[in-house]
Amino acid sequence: MASGLRAGLAVPSRRRRRADLESIYRAAVAAVEPGRLVAHHVRRRGEAVAVDLGDRVYEVPARRLWIAGAGKAAVAMAGAIARVVPEARGTVVAPRGRGLPRRCGRIDVLPGAHPIPDRASFESAARLLARLRRRPRDETVLFLLSGGASALLALPAPPVTSADKRRLGRLLLRCGADIELTNAVRKHVSRVKGGGLLRAAAPREVWTLALSDVIGDRLSTIGSGPTVPDPSTYQDAWDGLARLGALDDLPERVRRRLLAGLAGRRSAPETVAPGSADARRARACVIGSNRLALRAAAREARRLGYAVHTRRAPLQGEASEAARALVRSLPAPSGPTCFLAGGETTVSVGAASGVGGRSQELALAAVPELAGGDWSLLAAGTDGIDGPTRAAGGFADGASLRRGGARAVRRALEDHDAGTLLDRLGDAFVTGPTGTNVMDLVVVLGGDRRK
Repeated sequence: MASGLRAGLAVPSRRRRRADLESIYRAAVAAVEPGRLVAHHVRRRGEAVAVDLGDRVYEVPARRLWIAGAGKAAVAMAGAIARVVPEARGTVVAPRGRGLPRRCGRIDVLPGAHPIPDRASFESAARLLARLRRRPRDETVLFLLSGGASALLALPAPPVTSADKRRLGRLLLRCGADIELTNAVRKHVSRVKGGGLLRAAAPREVWTLALSDVIGDRLSTIGSGPTVPDPSTYQDAWDGLARLGALDDLPERVRRRLLAGLAGRRSAPETVAPGSADARRARACVIGSNRLALRAAAREARRLGYAVHTRRAPLQGEASEAARALVRSLPAPSGPTCFLAGGETTVSVGAASGVGGRSQELALAAVPELAGGDWSLLAAGTDGIDGPTRAAGGFADGASLRRGGARAVRRALEDHDAGTLLDRLGDAFVTGPTGTNVMDLVVVLGGDRRK
């Protein structure tokens, strides 16, 4: 338990704290609203479109711009483009669900699935790729990239099948592979990832605006980097799977593809290497990130009257371990205090069949550490979706252990069933999909705010 903490929170204090936690979270999410970010980087200049790609502003005639994209924020990003360049045509792939539009202006919206690709993901990826190849060769492609694109834009490379890709996705989730390894493996069994779409677009230039959902904001990792060079290799993918003991569980055709790549066969070429001819056609810029969300969260916390401390190191590794380390690092609050952290943890579920996600598991794992103290915590995904649940994340405070019971908390953690227990306690945080995705946020509040 963090030292120097006071006795458990009274109910009115808990309600006020939760309102503050939610206000800080929503301010962070609003700051990374995709439409706002895209509009800041794409401007109309008469018959031309100016795109700010970080290093400089590039221009292209509006009639020669074609839009492509994939990710959880694809619809919001495409909508922003349609408002700035209403004549723009293109195709984006977004998560299937109620309310998914068929078009944003003249930009078609195709459905896919996340986190495990389904038939729609494969069909939509094939349609996008076919449409791209039919475009005039003097066009420029503006690719709108956000988290979730790896599953939404799925097109296996021979001899891998769509069923193999789904099995591989489940294996990577089950064994707790981090985002870097997950993407390295996905890229080397795909026709579009690891610069595959960039290669297919030749000789066209491809410009990418990316909303980052990865630690370090590496463009080659966001959405498995379909339009940028890739530094990972077949050897990286193989060695990572070996470290996790996952080689024996690989689908046979995935194994054959990786072995062919390791042997340097022409049937399994490497991904697009940095410095290659294909790489020189790529321009890319990260327009939104977890750091941007954390800065907005800090502003809102200060507005509410809290002294703010932001953790520099990103949260990563197992969610339960990250929770314990985070809470144990908290000092005793001296006045109203806000502690912020961001990143992306993992949950190695193994054979467990519980319900939850990494943010809910982090919140529940914090419960024993917070017991009896004055800190209140919210852990939530900025996309509003935490695993295969209706919740974005969960709340925890000094009274959570007493309300839930030590045995129930321990069992839920063992079974990776945080979602079920948090929901029963009224501690699940439900927002619905936010339309953005810049990893996860943890907000911790302590001390009395008297404003």
